Amino acid sequence: MDFLDLGERSVFFFLLLFVLSIVVGQCLAIGGLFFFKRSGDARANAFFGLLLLTFGLTLLHNILYFLKVYEQFPRLKFLPLYYTLAFPTLLFYHVKLSLYPSYHLRWTDVKHFLLPGLQFLFFVVLFLLPVEVKSQWDRNFYNPFYGAFEQLLYLSTFSAYLYFAHRYVRQRRLALSRPKLQPKELKKVLYERTLIRVLFVLFVIHAAFVVTDFVCYEFLNINLRAVKLYVALGMLSFAALAFWLGTYGFQVLLWGRRVFGSKNQSHADA
Repeated sequence: MDFLDLGERSVFFFLLLFVLSIVVGQCLAIGGLFFFKRSGDARANAFFGLLLLTFGLTLLHNILYFLKVYEQFPRLKFLPLYYTLAFPTLLFYHVKLSLYPSYHLRWTDVKHFLLPGLQFLFFVVLFLLPVEVKSQWDRNFYNPFYGAFEQLLYLSTFSAYLYFAHRYVRQRRLALSRPKLQPKELKKVLYERTLIRVLFVLFVIHAAFVVTDFVCYEFLNINLRAVKLYVALGMLSFAALAFWLGTYGFQVLLWGRRVFGSKNQSHADA
């Protein structure tokens, strides 16, 4: 995705930069606090903390590109801050472990982390290459608005894992008809259901910007990246995802002990 030209530093430019920076700070700060959170399942907290950190770092990557930092400092090109393929897995395991804290991670779970791991290694390897080598590649090489393969992986895996997370929420909600379950369990499920539902709506909006930009550019020869309002709204659609996660996380930090308890009780494995 192209961003606004630095040569046109209007109030709109700085306002957009300010909003994006606030969201980055929110994600990084709240994500870090989740590693110190005592209520709820520690593993679920860690996955959500990582989810917020990866969103914050990816948005930070967009800001650096926005400011043309990579052009001014080519040595920083491919700095490993871009984690789009990690979002689905981290979200899924946060939901699963929150609702089923007795679940034990198995070696077969490794398959879910292959794509995020490969994406991370991809950026690390390119970042460590000599400047004269990596400077030959531009953003088209990896950006989801240009790269069809990465775009397909990003949108399809996010959609799939959102669906599976929703199924776990629904499955847990149906199980609440059992008398032995406490009302606190219902609150927990409702929290996770709200997280997934709002995230789904925001993701659909964000995906619409991604797909529209790609289709128009590749098949209709229309460069929507030259339309500044469209570019800004596309950036904000991604920031909205991050902001919702940060807002949800802030609420959980405030009311987590009341909802999730000081220590999760064991439930049946999923």
